[in-house]
Amino acid sequence: MIIGEKKRLGPALLRALLAASLAGMLGACGMVDYVKSIGDDEEDAALAPAELVEFDPEVDIRKVWSTGVGNGQGKLYNRLQPALYGDAIYVAAQNGTVAALDAASGKRRWKVDVDTELSGGVGVGGDLVLVGNTRGRVIAMESATGRELWRASVSSEVLAPPAADWDVVVVQTLDGKVTGLDAATGARRWTHDSSNPLLTLRGTAAPLLSEGVAYAALASGRIVAIKADTGTVLWDGRIANPQGQSDIERTIDIEGRPLLVGANVFAVTYQGKLGGLNIANGRPVWARDASSYVGIAEGFGNIYVAEASGTVSAYEAAGGALRWQNDQLARRQPGAPAVIGSHVAVADFDGYVHLLSQADGHFAGRVRADGDGVRADMVGGNDMLYVYGNDGGLRAYRVESR
Repeated sequence: MIIGEKKRLGPALLRALLAASLAGMLGACGMVDYVKSIGDDEEDAALAPAELVEFDPEVDIRKVWSTGVGNGQGKLYNRLQPALYGDAIYVAAQNGTVAALDAASGKRRWKVDVDTELSGGVGVGGDLVLVGNTRGRVIAMESATGRELWRASVSSEVLAPPAADWDVVVVQTLDGKVTGLDAATGARRWTHDSSNPLLTLRGTAAPLLSEGVAYAALASGRIVAIKADTGTVLWDGRIANPQGQSDIERTIDIEGRPLLVGANVFAVTYQGKLGGLNIANGRPVWARDASSYVGIAEGFGNIYVAEASGTVSAYEAAGGALRWQNDQLARRQPGAPAVIGSHVAVADFDGYVHLLSQADGHFAGRVRADGDGVRADMVGGNDMLYVYGNDGGLRAYRVESR
């Protein structure tokens, strides 16, 4: 059973919805009334998003350019991600628009309509731009022109960006399968099948492809390393073990892309752990209690995580020691952190982008990027921060000292 995430769900309400769905006790109308009553009585009081704190900004966040891309995330809970590759940034919208823009100026290089609604992307690698849909189709385009090269079928919904190099495309689907496709033709090379738990969040971690190895983070709280050309499993390691008696309590999905730092690969689970595994053998290096359904970032020797509670934390990559925490975004649903200069950025459900010092986590700057919110991972690079709002606006910001 797969549960969709909703805007402004606090942990208690999310668990209540999970419980109701699992038990099958509520029909559609009953669910609406149930959620409304919780929202009125509990969510609006104890679980209301924290008010934004005031502070003296240390930097100016200047918008360099912005452009519209189709209908953005659309009406479903999509997390279509922009992808920075060289001097171009690629972005897709739910209505089928895919575009390539000059990363420095925002000038459009090409724009195409793939004539299908999209749910996963954008993946870039080799000379390919890749997107996917809920019908299990992967579409590959030439990165220089946007010309469609092939379409391939996979086993289930594509909700995360595929990964690619010059030889292979790796796709992770909602049913827990990881598939390797030939980069030139889209023909299937191999499939790795992992069993999903009974209850999972509606989302999929994007696979990570590095030096011929695909790292896939699973809904079971595990990471599997797969030889990308053949599908041979190199190792299978665990980030977190499920805890509790009920299926709700034992939900430990990994929703964010794994992160390579030196000789280790890191990931964070929902209701579980933030931890790392050695890429040579999959053995654990360290783990700390954490709960998140977004990705993580690295900078200043730290691993940054935005937890489901809204707390943003920094842990030493080398040993896992807690460096700092900022709990002032409680219940604001901060998304995956992105590093820009000496700051780490997180965007919340209300479209505010917050810059925190990498040194100690204090607020250094803030800008509202999109009144409809920001779910997509932000991208830091080329001395700019790229923010793709839910409304389809892609904006590039530069951080300048005052």
